Amino acid sequence: MRASELRAILGGRDFRRLYATRLISQLTDGVFQVALAGWVFFSPERQTSAGKAAAAFAVTLLPYSALGPFAGVFIDRWQRRQILVWTPILRALMVIGVAALVASGDDGIPFFLGVLLVLGVNRFFLAALSAALPHVVRREHLVTANAFAVTSGTIVAFIGAGGGYLLRQVFGAGHNGTALILLCASGLFLLAGVVATSLPRRVLGPHLEEAAAQTRDALGNVLHGLADGARHIRERPSAALALGAISFHRFTYGVILIMTLLLCRNHFTTDADTGLSKFAMMLGVSGGGYFLAAVITPLVVRRISKQAWIASLLAAGSGGLLVLGMPFTEPAWAAGAFALGVVSQGVKLCVDTILQETIDDAYRGRVFAVYDMLFNAAFAAAAAAAATWLPADGVSHATLALVIAAYALGATVYWAATTRLTRPHPAAMR
Repeated sequence: MRASELRAILGGRDFRRLYATRLISQLTDGVFQVALAGWVFFSPERQTSAGKAAAAFAVTLLPYSALGPFAGVFIDRWQRRQILVWTPILRALMVIGVAALVASGDDGIPFFLGVLLVLGVNRFFLAALSAALPHVVRREHLVTANAFAVTSGTIVAFIGAGGGYLLRQVFGAGHNGTALILLCASGLFLLAGVVATSLPRRVLGPHLEEAAAQTRDALGNVLHGLADGARHIRERPSAALALGAISFHRFTYGVILIMTLLLCRNHFTTDADTGLSKFAMMLGVSGGGYFLAAVITPLVVRRISKQAWIASLLAAGSGGLLVLGMPFTEPAWAAGAFALGVVSQGVKLCVDTILQETIDDAYRGRVFAVYDMLFNAAFAAAAAAAATWLPADGVSHATLALVIAAYALGATVYWAATTRLTRPHPAAMR
């Protein structure tokens, strides 16, 4: 990541405002998610199983995955600045409702429905951020801007998770303590909405005068708009392959994350609070990998293509898990979490940039909403699949071997497909 390029990006006033909105929201995401993880997975009075983890992820992710593309139509129609202002405020109100349910000890359907709404609105928010970024940085700076904004946002989420853990130590691990943590998160969400009001109203698009007629009519015909967006992707094979790569990676990464949760809860220790500490440590180590990916990805893709870097990262995921995962010891697993952090963020940065470079602005909201849909659905599917055979302590050499083989195969298939795409047609060479 070149310092001069980063200075130019940070010199943009609108980028800084968009960036601040992202940071505050993602910091709060970390606090919110630790409160939920502590309540659902690491509560002393609850035992965690693969099935319970899968059910939690399915309830919170799959319904939004089905609705995600519809949100994209609105991202392409409404002013994105207004989305960034009002979604954090809406989340703050919903988190207050979730806090009330937790305080009453309710962890049933109303609780999970509230969590679903909070996380669903967040995907709407993140899709708007991605669609807005090309409006505040120059095209040639998109790779670095993505690396800086997305990765630092993820790191700040880890910091927020650490803050949530500290609040848990102060307020306690019970339902009243969790409710107080959630109320703190609600206040931070409100702050993110306030910061977003500093952005000029129309600077983030969409500029509908550049859109096709069917985009203007999309609010009245959502399915037609989505079909039009799908055709737009089909006409851009590199974008379609990028979406396939991130979906594949998200599935395999999801299996590993479920294994990590179970290992920390029931294998590395049997104490709930210690298990949460170990899981937080694993996430923090993974965050270090995210940071390294942000540093090296812009440098690497100046020398090789983004497609080559994606294939290399997937292959590295296979090798890293083979060496570091198979012992199922805590230090080696932590090193593997770092390696997968590099893989995960490196792939995501490349995919984000490929989509931003190849998708027309009038369609970006729909494409990034579909992106989020695939991102969430692949993870939920991984959790459901892993729940059918993973033991309660997460130790399964056969499952890990399958993931290792899948990463290797995915790297090979993606590289072969992108190579065919870029190879000159024989007729063109005559």
